[in-house]
Amino acid sequence: MTQTQLVTAASCLRSARMFNLLAIASTLLAASLFGLGQLVADKKLAFLPMAMSLPPIMIWLAASIFVYASIAHHPDLTVRHYNKWAGYRYYAVVGALTIFSNDLARLPTGWLGVWGLFILALVPWAAYDVWKAGREQWRDIEVIREAH
Repeated sequence: MTQTQLVTAASCLRSARMFNLLAIASTLLAASLFGLGQLVADKKLAFLPMAMSLPPIMIWLAASIFVYASIAHHPDLTVRHYNKWAGYRYYAVVGALTIFSNDLARLPTGWLGVWGLFILALVPWAAYDVWKAGREQWRDIEVIREAH
């Protein structure tokens, strides 16, 4: 016995954009919290900007694994392509900055330069992918599943 399910074109578009949109949102939220922490912190609370900005990145890093895995076996290969490259991009930037951020923070730009590099390396490219996904010709897909 088989069942037919319909995956709509709107669902494909949403899935193709999801990882990039959430990566942009978490990055901008974390950078905003860092900036807010810079305004609020004094010499006694010098750790506050980093303490405020890291939770969104860490939460999204953990949640992104589930988002990536849920889209990795999507029936539309184009959705998989967008998801794969969004994951490569995000994990590469986060991994590289995890390794090099302490050294980069010692430069004259400090932690602000690290956050600037994070935003410049991730947000424009992810936003371009979101835009590009919106210009794709998405179609409805019928998925045949075998019921047990």
